[in-house]
Amino acid sequence: MTSTAYSSALIGVFLLCLAVGWYLSTRVLRYLLASSIMDIPNERSSHQAPTPRGGGWAVMLTVVPVFALAGIVFGRPLETGAVLLGTLALMGVSWMDDRRTLSPLLRLAVQALAVAFGLLALPADQMVWQGWLPWGLDRAATAFLWLWFVNLYNFMDGIDGLAGSETILIGGGVALVSLVMGDFGLTGVAGAALAGAAAGFLTHNWRPARMFMGDVGSIPLGHILAFLLASLAARGDWAAALILPAYYLTDATITLLRRLLRGEKIWQAHREHFYQKAAKGAGRHDRVVLTIIGYSLVLVAAALAAGSFGAWTLAPGAVAVALLLATLTRMSKA
Repeated sequence: MTSTAYSSALIGVFLLCLAVGWYLSTRVLRYLLASSIMDIPNERSSHQAPTPRGGGWAVMLTVVPVFALAGIVFGRPLETGAVLLGTLALMGVSWMDDRRTLSPLLRLAVQALAVAFGLLALPADQMVWQGWLPWGLDRAATAFLWLWFVNLYNFMDGIDGLAGSETILIGGGVALVSLVMGDFGLTGVAGAALAGAAAGFLTHNWRPARMFMGDVGSIPLGHILAFLLASLAARGDWAAALILPAYYLTDATITLLRRLLRGEKIWQAHREHFYQKAAKGAGRHDRVVLTIIGYSLVLVAAALAAGSFGAWTLAPGAVAVALLLATLTRMSKA
């Protein structure tokens, strides 16, 4: 497949998933309203009115068939099957958790099992950590970060439009990096599908959100994106794999460490992330999300440049994240 043909295919997948994601979002919203499946505001919420929760079904029902078909087309049905098996398990448990709170240990156990299956999808002869660690430690460290990414994606889904926007940026970034690096295969198509489906959902989730993604969307999305980022790193594009999710990783990790040091229960909902404090200070979710999008576009550009400049692009990526966190901190004090 030529570069032109592959880029056309990525655009086609993005547009198709955008249309399907938008249509399914309208149907899912009707179902959630009819079933009175609502997110009721509490003292830790960033929204004021009861809002339907579970819109992530629209994203996942769009992405899963495309991901499965792409695995067949590119000759990787077993690998995609392993990732999808974990994804489906996460969707089921997360949907139950959306409806009624489940034990954190049960959720963590299912997430760990999904990650274990996902690791099987990575080529055994490729090292995610580029040979810096022996094979066993390479996979163990990857599993730890994968599990953390699944959870942080849920933690960062706290204001209107943020998770959908970041899915577009990270998924689209994965697709663009794959195109630029000449890897015309599953990773790019899956990234384009995620970006398109998230864009369709975002039309119903932008401020003021008509529905929320819920755990049924954020948890499995984090799982698939973690697989795509690990795949980038395993084939040598490790700098891009670090840069694309750098804001999410930094905000969530700093917040988690702060809560751990204070002896707080890290699995409980709260409003202590940089973006949540900024939304409270600014009084508008969309201002915060647009700010994050602006800086995240710099991260996408740095990830694309990594193919030519390698690890040097980590520096502008780190500067962009630091400036973003500083900007969010100023917004929180407005």
